[in-house]
Amino acid sequence: MTLVGAGPGDPGLLTLNALQALRNAEVVLHDRLVSAAILELLPASAERIDVGKSASGHSVRQEQIHTLMLEHARRGRRVVRLKGGDPFVFGRGGEELEYLRAHGVPYAVVPGITAALACAAYAGIPLTHRAHAQSLCLVTAHCKESFDTLDWAALAQERQTLAVYMGVAGLDTVRERLLRAGRAAQTPFALVENGSRPQQRVVVGTLADLPDTARAHQVGSPALLILGEVAALATDLHWFGAAPLPAPPSPSPTPAVPTLAHAA
Repeated sequence: MTLVGAGPGDPGLLTLNALQALRNAEVVLHDRLVSAAILELLPASAERIDVGKSASGHSVRQEQIHTLMLEHARRGRRVVRLKGGDPFVFGRGGEELEYLRAHGVPYAVVPGITAALACAAYAGIPLTHRAHAQSLCLVTAHCKESFDTLDWAALAQERQTLAVYMGVAGLDTVRERLLRAGRAAQTPFALVENGSRPQQRVVVGTLADLPDTARAHQVGSPALLILGEVAALATDLHWFGAAPLPAPPSPSPTPAVPTLAHAA
């Protein structure tokens, strides 16, 4: 059993070890976010099993994934558990290894480039910068429990970059909690949708308008939120795909229509 990180989507970002594992695979249990371009690298003879999870629609429970891994490994087949990004960064890779170890299944791990690193690079955003950020915090925010357990006061500190995974549905809460904790309303953000893929889009703005800007541009999953002073650099440093999309202009106030009362 080999646990492989597929990175964010561009097959050129696979490691050599990942590519070798894919080429030798007989069974591949892959997540929803693994790109079609990477799945095309699999041997035609390999059995592909979609075990992806999504907030809506088809999902495979984690217990079912464990059972499938064990079942195919015990048949003596070369099994690859293929995950988007890196298996150990919000990928439940640790849980899967604990299960395999408990059942005596030997395993290896091939790291992948996690979304924060890849999306930032493809958007032209240095996650750390001597003039802007001296720390980086990776956060997942895909459910209410995630929000309630985060230390928002720590996340609101200046001179740090936040990379928020799986947070598109919770942008209103992210904005509200950070502002309440003291993060400046004018803090820049960048939303990187489909990072490293041909359809990549980058949407930029400030924390005050974060959810409204995302809705105006219909940002969807997968998307990574990068928040901090470094996010503003995307406007000048972008190199891949289209230029970043700014917040839409605020509607101009409707001029008052003169009435008889005004004329009197």
